[in-house]
Amino acid sequence: MQYPPIIDLHAHSTASDGTYAPAEVAELAKKIGLSAIALTDHDTIDGLEEFQKTGKELGMETIAGIEFAALWKKHHRPEIHIVGLGFNPDHPVLLERMKDIKKSRDIRNQKMCEKLSSLGLHITLEEVAANAGGEIITRAHFANVLLQKGYIAKKEDAFSRYISTGLPGYVEREFLTPELCIRTIKEAGGAAILAHPTLYGLSPEQIEELCMELIPYGLDGVECQYSTYSPAETKMITAIAEKLHLLPSGGSDFHGKNKPNIHLGSGKSNLAIPYRFWEELKKRTK
Repeated sequence: MQYPPIIDLHAHSTASDGTYAPAEVAELAKKIGLSAIALTDHDTIDGLEEFQKTGKELGMETIAGIEFAALWKKHHRPEIHIVGLGFNPDHPVLLERMKDIKKSRDIRNQKMCEKLSSLGLHITLEEVAANAGGEIITRAHFANVLLQKGYIAKKEDAFSRYISTGLPGYVEREFLTPELCIRTIKEAGGAAILAHPTLYGLSPEQIEELCMELIPYGLDGVECQYSTYSPAETKMITAIAEKLHLLPSGGSDFHGKNKPNIHLGSGKSNLAIPYRFWEELKKRTK
C-alpha cells in the first residue's frame, strides 16, 4: 500500500529550547519517513545552516523556519506566535531583525541578573550564559544557576518565588508587534502562519478576530493540525481558516525531551500532516 507523504512544519532544536541538535532533527525526520520538515526555533535562525546542510546530505526536504513571539494588545494581551516558513535565511531584513531581538534579549537578561543580585541572589550574566552553553538564554537557565549556587532547593522554586510575572526577579521581555513579525517573514520571502491559536486563552470568536486583524499584514495560514488539539478544536480552527481563506498548516511542536510526550511528525499520535499543506504554502514563498 502506498501511503501519502507526511510532513511536520513546526519543530525545535537546541538552537532554542529543544534537546535535539538541528542536524539531529533532520536525521530523525528522515529516519521516521517524513517527506519534509521545518525547523522553527524561537526567535532565532541560528540552527538553520546546520539543519539544511544535513537535509541536503540526506536528500531530505528541510524548510527554513522560525517561530516569532509577539504581543496582541487586545483582550487580555496574549503572547501569540507567528511561524515563518520557506524564507531566505540570509535576507538582510531578517538578519537585522535577529540583531534587534538579540540586543533586546541581552538587555533583559542583564536586568534580571541585577534584580536577582539586589535580592541577595548573586549571579552574573556570564554564569547564566555558561549554563546555556551557546543556546538562547531562557529563564530555565537562570533557574539552573540559582539551583547550582544553592539559593533554591529545587528548580521550580525559581519560578514560584523569583522569575515569573509579577515576582521580584522578573523582567518583562520586549515583544515585536504581530505586524512586524509578519512583515519580516514576507520581506524575507516566506509564508506567515498563526501558530496554535487555541493556546492563547481566546474564544473561537476572538481567534477569528485575531486572524482578521493579521490578514492585512500578510498572514498566509493558520495551524489547523497541532499536537494538543482535540478533534473539536481541529474542526473549529479548520472552519475559521476556510471561512477566512487562510491556508492550513500543521506541526507537532517537537522539543525532544523537553516535551517527551510529543513526537516528531505524529505529535501525540494524532497527527498526519499531508504534504499538500506545504505545496500550497510554498506558492506564497519567493
